[in-house]
Amino acid sequence: MNIRKYTENDLSEMIHIWNEIVEEGIAFPQEELLNLETGAGFFASQSFTGVAEEDGKIYGLYILHPNNVGRCGHICNASYAVSSESRGKHIGEQLVMDCMKKGKEIGFRVLQFNAVVESNVHARHLYERLGFKQLGIIPGGFRMKDGHYENICPYYHVL
Repeated sequence: MNIRKYTENDLSEMIHIWNEIVEEGIAFPQEELLNLETGAGFFASQSFTGVAEEDGKIYGLYILHPNNVGRCGHICNASYAVSSESRGKHIGEQLVMDCMKKGKEIGFRVLQFNAVVESNVHARHLYERLGFKQLGIIPGGFRMKDGHYENICPYYHVL
């Protein structure tokens, strides 16, 4: 699996994978689906957008960007998406590890996740295995697709 910067040719596969997560309604805060125009702008606006690719097929992606501005601009945030048919193959782990390396290269000092849904145990176990520390719990911080609220668990890792 090769993790690399995305190209314009990757956009339709990336948008498909991103929209899968949005439509599931259990992990990303976004509710609006991306199309070719909005997706191109969204991915281009990030500090870095990487894709997991093998033999010309995109299996997952990540976005990396500042978590805040000014005096907190050294803290970055990221989101990860793996295609539904490719889950369980440790692609997410490769994406997170590449993201941590890229964040440090860009000059960020801390990677923080603001809204990891408490029931997303696979992501939480991965982050903890990679040395991320949970900051606490925000009760009812995430509205699931079906309308009920679940706790979110912010995490961070010093780069």
